[in-house]
Amino acid sequence: MAKIILITGASSGIGEEAVKRLMTAGYTVYAGARRLDRMKSLADAGAHVLALDLTDDASMAAAVDTVMQEAGCIDVLINNAGYGSYGALEDVPLEEARRQFDVNLFGLARLTQLVLPAMRAQRSGRIINVSSIGGKFGEPFGTWYHATKFALEGLSDSLRMELYPFGIDVVVIQPGATHSEWSQIAHESLLKYSSDGPYAKGATAHANMMEEGHKGSVPAQPSVVANTIVQAVQASKPKTRYVTGGLARTMLFMRRVLSDRGFDALFRMIGRQMAKSKA
Repeated sequence: MAKIILITGASSGIGEEAVKRLMTAGYTVYAGARRLDRMKSLADAGAHVLALDLTDDASMAAAVDTVMQEAGCIDVLINNAGYGSYGALEDVPLEEARRQFDVNLFGLARLTQLVLPAMRAQRSGRIINVSSIGGKFGEPFGTWYHATKFALEGLSDSLRMELYPFGIDVVVIQPGATHSEWSQIAHESLLKYSSDGPYAKGATAHANMMEEGHKGSVPAQPSVVANTIVQAVQASKPKTRYVTGGLARTMLFMRRVLSDRGFDALFRMIGRQMAKSKA
């Protein structure tokens, strides 16, 4: 019998590609996202599409109820949905900061709460949290985004130990640079909040760096990260973390070997180089 998978953020990018590859691998996939219209091709290909808003408790409960009623179980939950809201901490309204946490952390945690009773009852299951290499280091103007990913790393580590007695695995996926809507949203939010005022010079330079950095061959295609997700699903004994995507291993290595100030200097150097190439 095919395993039942529920995945969030399935309307584009990594989530969409993961759905396709999971179905090809023979899994029954329930694909959730706010925008049902964006998932028509997935539905045509055989995915079960669900309206799922991680900021709406009723929406999450209804999605889990639908899967349980139709399939009877959830073997794997892939928490993939998330976005990057950038801007200087002083400039970003707390309302936007709270929304960043609602989507990237609290919504993920609530959906996990809703799925866990069934997994505990069957004494098996797998929670796969798509984090980021940004859960291991910070960058200027990414304060709220990186805070959510640092929090997700800690949540996942603690949850892994909590769920061990019930036979439930917790896995973290740490993508690096990836071609997706994420970079456009982060770039636009940075300019929206901090292109004027005291942080304008640094924010504009960082926005240019982000724009240049997501061009060319450095960012991975979403399929690269999607394949890693499939690997984590299929592994009989999965790793606790999978590092994947553009410059992911390089950046995490640099973070390990450099001091805090040394890593700060590396970011400033990259920014200056990007600014020169933009000029």
